[in-house]
Order: sequence, then structure tokens, then C-alpha cells
Amino acid sequence: MTPFSSKCEILAELWLDYRDDEDFRDFIEYNDLGLPLAYALSNNIANVTENGEAIINETWSLLLAGLSIEEDIGFETLDKLFEYVEDADLGD
Repeated sequence: MTPFSSKCEILAELWLDYRDDEDFRDFIEYNDLGLPLAYALSNNIANVTENGEAIINETWSLLLAGLSIEEDIGFETLDKLFEYVEDADLGD
């Protein structure tokens, strides 16, 4: 399972690098609280609360579901997450 700090870093990177990407438009719009919160937490701008952690975990779950990832195997970076998705697509 992906550590909470890695979830924040991955979501923050996704938000920064893909916010204008058409493929992620709906995800970015829907998670308009979770993504900037992940950015704030990963950059030590804010401190995590129980509610904030729940929002990040929901955003993370929605990302995995949107990428058709059924099980969180523990991702370290956004690149590793995308590599996993690409490898899974090759097996179809």
C-alpha cells in the first residue's frame, strides 16, 4: 500500500503537471479540494488533519479507480504509477 506521504506527492505532481491535460480534466475538476490539499501537505504548507487525510485518501482511491487499478500495490512516484498502468495495458 502506498504511504500517505507518497500519495500526497503523487497527487500534487499530477495536479501540477496534468491540470491542463484533457485526459485528466474531469478528475482534476472533481478533486478540486483533494489535489491542492495534497500539494499543500507535500510542500509542508499545511498540516494534515483527520478530515484532510480522509480527503486525500478519497482522491487517491478515485485516481486508482480512474486508472483501472484494482489494488494499491505501493507506488513511489507518479512515473511508477503510470508505468504500472502502461504495463497492465500491454497485457490485455
